[in-house]
Amino acid sequence: MSVHANEAGSLVESSVDAGVLTLTLNSPRDGNALNVAMTEALSNVLEQVNDRRDVHCVLLRSSSRHFCTGGNVKDMQSGSDLMSGGVEEVRDRLLRSLHRITRALNGLDVPSVCAVNGAAVGAGCDLALMCDIRVASTKAVFAESFLRLGLVSGIGGSWFLARIVGYAKALELTLTSEFIDAEAALGIGIVSKLVPQEALDTEARSLAKHIARNPPTALRMAKRLVREAADASLPTTLDMAASMQAILLCGREHKEAVDRFLEQQAAKKRAHV
Repeated sequence: MSVHANEAGSLVESSVDAGVLTLTLNSPRDGNALNVAMTEALSNVLEQVNDRRDVHCVLLRSSSRHFCTGGNVKDMQSGSDLMSGGVEEVRDRLLRSLHRITRALNGLDVPSVCAVNGAAVGAGCDLALMCDIRVASTKAVFAESFLRLGLVSGIGGSWFLARIVGYAKALELTLTSEFIDAEAALGIGIVSKLVPQEALDTEARSLAKHIARNPPTALRMAKRLVREAADASLPTTLDMAASMQAILLCGREHKEAVDRFLEQQAAKKRAHV
């Protein structure tokens, strides 16, 4: 097992094991609020992932009872952190700071898995939505709660939400700001799997490691193909698929995978003789 020490500071703990980069939000006193410091700590690691050949999957989780409670309401009241200054200054800070997470997560070449425990609300809900796959504990709750505070999703969550649950449901969740439990989140596709709270880390890590075992070049291409196909025409998708497949068919990973498959099949036959 290869494990590397923390690379992101105390707010975001970082380690690599079996090709899985685990990023742990670690600011329990404020519910892992997405303030400037948390944003920078998380973005600094995420922006390096695509150049790391030791990382085949990212697992995003929390060390505390909540995944992420979004913006800090006390900071909003005092006008500090992300909210300080005039309109132009706040807009520029959102674009340069908070949106780094959005761009980095959406731009990951490798798949991302999110383990959601407790509350994922406001920008915290959006953070979970930016990941490719979400596994949640049965105690998780989700909310696009911005209108409760007279706000909209400033981190781009509406783009992800509509693609995951559809236009009408995205509007319902946004305009009601209602909290939905884990069962409801599973029913509308926000999460892929529910597990007991005590099993969340084990299940999420198992899924991430299963994904990370795939041939790394093919893994990155497979994610990109599905992501691009969501917004592309069929002819464009077919052209992309043909190009990727040709590269992979002529590559080392494919040949090694075929050899392994045939060896495993032969071993199974010998075992039944």
